[in-house]
Amino acid sequence: MKQLNRWVYAIVGVIVLLFAGLVYAWSVLSTPIGAEFTGWTKAQLSLTFTLVMILFCIGSLLCGLLAGRLSAKNAVRLGAVLFLAGFFIASRCQSPLTLYLGFGVLCGLGSGLSYNAVMSTMVRWFPDRPGLISGVLLMGFGGGSFLIGKLYQAWTPAGVGGWRTSFLVLGIVCFAVLAVCSFFFVAPGADFTAPAGKGGNAVSRPAAADVKPADMVRRPTFWLYYVWAIAVSAAGLALISQASGVVWQASADQTAASVATIVGLISICNAVGRVLFGGMYDKYGRSLSMQLVNGLFILTSAVLLLAMSRGSVAVVILGFVLGGLAMQLVNGLFRRHAHQLRLLPRLFRSRPLSGEFPPDQHEPDLRQLRQHRLRCAV
Repeated sequence: MKQLNRWVYAIVGVIVLLFAGLVYAWSVLSTPIGAEFTGWTKAQLSLTFTLVMILFCIGSLLCGLLAGRLSAKNAVRLGAVLFLAGFFIASRCQSPLTLYLGFGVLCGLGSGLSYNAVMSTMVRWFPDRPGLISGVLLMGFGGGSFLIGKLYQAWTPAGVGGWRTSFLVLGIVCFAVLAVCSFFFVAPGADFTAPAGKGGNAVSRPAAADVKPADMVRRPTFWLYYVWAIAVSAAGLALISQASGVVWQASADQTAASVATIVGLISICNAVGRVLFGGMYDKYGRSLSMQLVNGLFILTSAVLLLAMSRGSVAVVILGFVLGGLAMQLVNGLFRRHAHQLRLLPRLFRSRPLSGEFPPDQHEPDLRQLRQHRLRCAV
């Protein structure tokens, strides 16, 4: 395929992540399921989202391990098939185990494969603006849960079991969109250079050390970040999975449509903040960004506790806005630290942190690609 403007590939990446990110709309998707199966506990339904996150990580790791045998293009195609099969099986479920297999395992695996394929391919077109392009791409991932969640809530029939048709439609649409977009997964050639900056000169960044995955995990700074990422990511995922319940607990008078809108504020703030703070990270660096994450999460916790004690939906909305902003800031804060670990990943989302992938004359391309995807998936 003839190479197009690099922003065309970025748009394709946003579209793929828009649909790959619909798994984060589980809080909205699960409401009619719980209404049909009243004997299922909230813990049983919540386990579905837990499985999605586990399989998302596994899918991302597999995309790295299979580099060379599974191209990014085919990884997205496989993700499309998994989404179709997952939604079909989930739409036929009569027990939690079937739901776990369909949505939790297959859709989670498809989301992880698609995510790593997008991030490991598309960011290579923007070595000069890694924070911004990652923010733009992840905007699709964060915005997908809001947009698709609202559409799902609008088109799902009101009767018991109406969600089954919606799940079938979601599976077919995801399959079609990802299959078409896979044709645009083209990596830049070895001679590719970023366009010139405003001053007319090509933008360059200080070279970062190329650290192999085995060496990376031996560094104390990696494990400090890893523990930090577990803590803040777990807080964000807990908020996503229980967002609807938080609104209902604050006010039982809300309609399903209003709850979906309020929950969607997390995705909106998540999506918009990715672009804004991606540029901020490029400019101000890791330390200030990490401090901002910690501060926002602490403030979010305090605001939501206040909302629960007072039963105020307005305060819940404020907490969701702060939580959405805090979650997106976890995306890539450890890109360049004191040891200059290149492409150090964050935990639950496989984003290449620096976006750099310069040719290495000392190792074969296939080996370098595999190491690149493994860094993304750790």
